[in-house]
Amino acid sequence: MKLIKNLEKSEISIGPFSKSSDPSIIECIGLAGFDFLIIDLEHGPNTIESSQNLVRAALLHEMTPIIRVSENNESSISKALDIGAQGVQVPQINNKQDAIKVVRAAKFSPLGERGVCRYVRAAGFSSKDKNLYFEESNQNTLVILQIEGKEGIENLDNILDVNGIDIIFIGPYDLSQSLGVPGQTNHPEVINAMKSVVNKAKQKNIVVGTFVETPEDLNMWKDLGVLYLSYKVDVGIFYDACKFTYQTLKN
Repeated sequence: MKLIKNLEKSEISIGPFSKSSDPSIIECIGLAGFDFLIIDLEHGPNTIESSQNLVRAALLHEMTPIIRVSENNESSISKALDIGAQGVQVPQINNKQDAIKVVRAAKFSPLGERGVCRYVRAAGFSSKDKNLYFEESNQNTLVILQIEGKEGIENLDNILDVNGIDIIFIGPYDLSQSLGVPGQTNHPEVINAMKSVVNKAKQKNIVVGTFVETPEDLNMWKDLGVLYLSYKVDVGIFYDACKFTYQTLKN
């Protein structure tokens, strides 16, 4: 897993969110060299069924597929991992109980209570030794929790005490709304709240991630030790490229 290898070396990883349903777009992102991809089931048109081919396309070019599920739900988390996602990203984590629920759903016993089925893509449709499947899944499945509201920040110390968390991801847009400045992701109040999350997570040796839309913001958070950097969204990147190309040709 490209992402895990980078994290083990404390190197940054960069990847976009994806709202595309076309595996060819995912292949292009992988061929471009991105480290990971967040297949978005919270916003956009994708389903578990359409996401399975997107996971395949990402893995074809050694790009780590992460699925952001729509909610903190055992079935949603299990299905995302069953189709071969190498990590699950769960929105709106507000307290310790929310965090415990995610870890239990994402890990097999003895680390959790993930539902067991060998006849899924992640287990090679039963071709993989079951004991090896359970062991490798627990070892290699990334658990990524999104902190994106005042309640989550207020309860962060308790959340960080939960075993099994790999990455704390700060959602700047929802956080800005929660703090009363919707959309102002660079508002001082938002930046200060995000920095407090970064500092607390680093003290617990938990990797931090966030979403950025400019190289300048990416460099700022990288310099502060954020290693999991989601840069824009695939459809937005495509739009920017189309607009730039058209305007260049037109002029």
